[in-house]
Amino acid sequence: MEFVEPIRDRKQLEAMKKYLRGTSLRDHALFVLGINSGLRVSDLLNLQVRDVTDSKGRIRERMVVTEQKTGKRKSFAVGSSVTKAIAEYLATRPDAADDEPLFESRKGGALKRARAWEILNSAARAVGIKDRIGTHTMRKTFGYHAYRDGKDLALIMQLLNHSSPSHTLRYIGASQDEMDRVYLTLNL
Repeated sequence: MEFVEPIRDRKQLEAMKKYLRGTSLRDHALFVLGINSGLRVSDLLNLQVRDVTDSKGRIRERMVVTEQKTGKRKSFAVGSSVTKAIAEYLATRPDAADDEPLFESRKGGALKRARAWEILNSAARAVGIKDRIGTHTMRKTFGYHAYRDGKDLALIMQLLNHSSPSHTLRYIGASQDEMDRVYLTLNL
């Protein structure tokens, strides 16, 4: 597996969302949910319509997912950007059954990891992102921006189900950024 980077620049992040929204509401919803939930791609691709909608077809305010890798349940609130992206996408699938994959492949069944990688890489290149991008980029982007926005490292570590702060810092690529910032701003 190739080491990938988070998308650090908010302008690039917005450009990527805009590009994906213009090419595919499904791909846009996948990306927006991925960068706002911190879910692993395997968990994103295993979601069913019922996982994100209630019995009346409304987007849930809270999602509960059992993580494949850890077997742990993850419960998280759903923000307005996720709600909007998923609602727009599901409007294109008015007859979707509750037990259908949320991110359905055009060939039927759930979108595959390799195809998700292609989608994200293509979008990144289209908007000028040169860093290594992959499906894990969404999860790393979530952690990176939570950290940059001043969220407690222990909380981010818990959200990502990591065992140590140093692992979380390496994972989101913040440790090198933080070290560089010390060198560039100290100026004694």
